[in-house]
Amino acid sequence: MSTAAYRNPQENLHASTHHTDAGKCAHYERRRPEETTLYQLVQEHIETFFAQVELVTGSGLPDFVKEEFDAFLECGVLAHGFLRLRCADCTHEKLVAFSCKRRGFCPSCGGRRMAQTAAHLVDHVIPNVPVRQWVLSLPIPLRVLFAAHPHLLSKVLQVISRAISTFLIKQAGFKRRDAQTGAITLIQRFGSAANLNIHLHCLVLDGVYHIQDGVPVFHGVRTPTTDQLQRLLSQIIQRIMKALTRHGALIEEEGMMSRVN
Repeated sequence: MSTAAYRNPQENLHASTHHTDAGKCAHYERRRPEETTLYQLVQEHIETFFAQVELVTGSGLPDFVKEEFDAFLECGVLAHGFLRLRCADCTHEKLVAFSCKRRGFCPSCGGRRMAQTAAHLVDHVIPNVPVRQWVLSLPIPLRVLFAAHPHLLSKVLQVISRAISTFLIKQAGFKRRDAQTGAITLIQRFGSAANLNIHLHCLVLDGVYHIQDGVPVFHGVRTPTTDQLQRLLSQIIQRIMKALTRHGALIEEEGMMSRVN
């Protein structure tokens, strides 16, 4: 776990809510996914890939994985459906192809969702105070466990959120009942090689709010030291193991933790 980024919204605010006259002259150019290398590779080799996986595993890929590939091959292609948009002033028309809106590997839908989420968080959710990113990576056995039992992630998030918020409150010189902080966690389920790699990106206010005369006042905190991060990480690991054991996901045998299938 580490502090990977530090953002001060006063220095870098998204301006999506501010429109200019230049925006009225925006030009739309239809993307052509069928001309990209990724699309052509998937289209040409997908059936062979499915057959090889079935030959090796004896069962093949799950249906939802095949549906993800099929949806990608139809995303942005006019032959699979489109909207006809017409300007009421000049009567000019444009064709806009349907998108797959999937959450897998479609670069267009994934990129659009990422940009929209970031703009919404910065413009409407995160207050104008410093924010720090905390990243928690998980060992492979726990990645497999959470992939099979995703509901357990909520228990883990509770442990992590409470540990970090308590740390920040103490750093600010308050007690837990007197101050609060805020956080948003984005769960990443794969790595750069599209491998299973469940890890957590937590955007945490880099300080706490304390009510003074009925008004919440923000108090920033110092940058955590390496020793503080190591102690906090050890605390989080111990609490996660206890929480998973308490919920029956892990069992302890002769001082070792084992995963329950």
